[in-house]
Amino acid sequence: MASAIKVVLEQDVDNLGGSGDVVRVRPGYARNFLIPRGLAVPATHANLARVDELKRAAAARAQKTLEEAKELAKKLEAVSIKLERAVGEENKMYGSVTAKDIEEAYAAQHSLSFDKRKLTLAEPIKTLGLAEVSLKLHPEVMAKLRVEVVKGG
Repeated sequence: MASAIKVVLEQDVDNLGGSGDVVRVRPGYARNFLIPRGLAVPATHANLARVDELKRAAAARAQKTLEEAKELAKKLEAVSIKLERAVGEENKMYGSVTAKDIEEAYAAQHSLSFDKRKLTLAEPIKTLGLAEVSLKLHPEVMAKLRVEVVKGG
């Protein structure tokens, strides 16, 4: 059984560490996944000397993404979308409104894009009216989206 090797992370890796961290991983994981994708480099003397530089770059990147997320949250919360759905008797909706529908509507109506997987929609919207949906843009930034479902033809 091969022993663990040390690598220096170039980018943040979920459940492993942040950029600039020196971590011990299995050789196959480093050789087949981390290094080919540019996520890590072997922990040589030269690469260990770059750790401070990598941490500064990671902090600057993190600050930039936080600012971008805050700006996008302000834009998203300033507008709302209206989705038309066909309804039957007693205003019973045919189908539902999903995260994909919400993402496409914001892109079409307001030219604002986000990842639909970051929407916290426990189950699709199945009723007419106004609904608020949470969107996690960043670990520190949540946006409330207003979605109005109206009767359509």
